[in-house]
Amino acid sequence: QVQLVESGGGLVQPGGSLRLSCAASGSIFRLRAAAWYRQAPGMQRELVAEISNNGVTNYADSVKGRFAISNPNARNIVYLQMNKLKIEDTAVYYCNGKFSVGDYWGQGTQVTVSS
Repeated sequence: QVQLVESGGGLVQPGGSLRLSCAASGSIFRLRAAAWYRQAPGMQRELVAEISNNGVTNYADSVKGRFAISNPNARNIVYLQMNKLKIEDTAVYYCNGKFSVGDYWGQGTQVTVSS
């Protein structure tokens, strides 16, 4: 059984930074690819960033140049570094991990950008 545990959310002022972490606990399976999604109140869940097993990344236009997804040393942990945060980045952020046994989701972590 795979569990994804997220951390790092919180309240930050516009222009600030946060780093989200997503760790695959209890898993002997190697993470193949991962992504971060977010969902704001009343909105659909949207892709924020993704990284493939060979390190290729892809970002939503709204976060390009501000956010960075990483999977250091191809371990079972993924980060989302978020810089220059805007009020419209406020949402619950979810980690998605792809393993040989299927796709799994984290429980979500709240990010609130407010002055």
